[in-house]
Amino acid sequence: MTVLLRRADVVVLIGAALVARAAGAGHRVIAAGLGRAPETVRGWLRRFDGRACSVRGLFVGLLVDVAAGDPVPPGPAGSAFADAVAAVLAVVGAVASRWPGVAGMSPWQVASAVSGGRLLAPGWP
Repeated sequence: MTVLLRRADVVVLIGAALVARAAGAGHRVIAAGLGRAPETVRGWLRRFDGRACSVRGLFVGLLVDVAAGDPVPPGPAGSAFADAVAAVLAVVGAVASRWPGVAGMSPWQVASAVSGGRLLAPGWP
């Protein structure tokens, strides 16, 4: 999936904002870099932040289910937000090794598919 429900921008762009925030950037800097309105980016970040612990748990569980052998979940990344982003990114390698057709997908396309496009939609997960 390349989009998220109720969002006008592609998931890869939203994912870039999430990664930048996990690295410590603020919403205004991220918005300027992506060419989006600061209010839009702030909305993405707030929505993700509000469910970061649930997203991390879901993606770490997926990593354990999908990875071959005994996967090592990502360690602490400094905040619940950054931990959730790290968990999403960690799943992509496991998914790509199990389903080679996924290898060319962005981590955020995988996240969109896993969430049924609802990564930032109300009521998910």
